[in-house]
Amino acid sequence: MEIRVIRGGPLTTVQDAGRPGHRAEGVPVGGAADHFALRLTNLLVGNPEDAAVLECTLAGPTLEFSEDTTIAVGGADFAGVPSWRPLVVRAGGRLVLGPCHHGCRGYVAIAGGVDVPVVLGSRSTFLRAHLGGHEGRALKDGDVLHAGAWVLPHAVEHWRIDPQVLPHYSASPVLRVVRGAQWDDFDAGCLGGEYGVTPVSDRMGLRLAGPTLVRRRGRDLLSSAVAPGTVQVPPDGQPILLLADAQTIGGYPRLAHVISVDLPLAAQLRPGDRVRFAEVTLEQAHWLWRQQYQNLAILRQGLAEKLQ
Repeated sequence: MEIRVIRGGPLTTVQDAGRPGHRAEGVPVGGAADHFALRLTNLLVGNPEDAAVLECTLAGPTLEFSEDTTIAVGGADFAGVPSWRPLVVRAGGRLVLGPCHHGCRGYVAIAGGVDVPVVLGSRSTFLRAHLGGHEGRALKDGDVLHAGAWVLPHAVEHWRIDPQVLPHYSASPVLRVVRGAQWDDFDAGCLGGEYGVTPVSDRMGLRLAGPTLVRRRGRDLLSSAVAPGTVQVPPDGQPILLLADAQTIGGYPRLAHVISVDLPLAAQLRPGDRVRFAEVTLEQAHWLWRQQYQNLAILRQGLAEKLQ
């Protein structure tokens, strides 16, 4: 099946679960910034959870489908397009996604997955290296993609996901963190203030503005490993929260690390949104991850029964 890109939107890329195993060569894991939305939208159309989808930022594309197929939209909200449910699109039909009304990144899963070449084990687009995805770049008007073309049972169109299963997306979330390697170099409670998301933010990380974080002790640091979720503190004291396309090493102090369960909340922040941080223990972070995993397992089983 062909998918014709009528309008590419401001930043629409192909993303999947990323390319682990290449950080030693300086290649980020990448993949969908909101990994929960990737997994759930794929489940809704009967795909493997790591299948390639379209990730759109702040506004979505207009797509035309050559055959009947099933899609699901999740993550950010778009006016006029139901979220978190399977939608059948007929041959010649169009999906029109305008500006996001809430959130930053929307995901479009298509039955069969978006079919682009696999590069280093992934179909994800890494823009800085012009690697993977569709020609290593964002989609533009006139592009043609390919995907499967199957339609799920008609009955699935009449239900949607229980909102209690979804992350608590918000324009002012509290992100839970565990202590980083240089936590003790800063005053206790230093992350207690509120920070705003600046326009100098992208898939690599969120630059935040708020109370200045002053490192009161410690020597110059050697570059060391960082990952999505790491909260770095550059010399100006304004923290940077790393996201999916984060570099693999960095020399700034690592104050904290956002737990994996809350990374989808960070991925949906847009310039002007506000964020606070709250410390949790590593044991609590593991418990929260297990709870999310169990919820997804229950949902996965329920969807499998409905899609038979």
